Amino acid sequence: MAVESRFVVIRQGVEVETFMDKKAADEYDKMLDMADSLTDMLETAPIKLTEALREELSIYLAQHREEVLIALQAKKPKVIKKPNESKSTKKEAATPADKQPAATAAEQAEDVA
Repeated sequence: MAVESRFVVIRQGVEVETFMDKKAADEYDKMLDMADSLTDMLETAPIKLTEALREELSIYLAQHREEVLIALQAKKPKVIKKPNESKSTKKEAATPADKQPAATAAEQAEDVA
């Protein structure tokens, strides 16, 4: 006999979703909590939205919370590092030619000679 563990998200007495791992179920439940909070906030907004539209918008915003936080400037976007960039390229970029120390008069005289 096989034994399976399933994690069920229940909202207002209704089974909403079933997951095979606890972490996914917890993340989904947290997203639904955020959507509920957003729905409550949108109810008080001066914009008239139908209940269905409020719920749909709230779920969308909760599902894309990272992008929303970046758009609100509450979080910085992730910087993608380029793997091909070598150390010498970084060093050259850090000290541009116009900021390098000027040659001394003796060095300039040697170059002319």
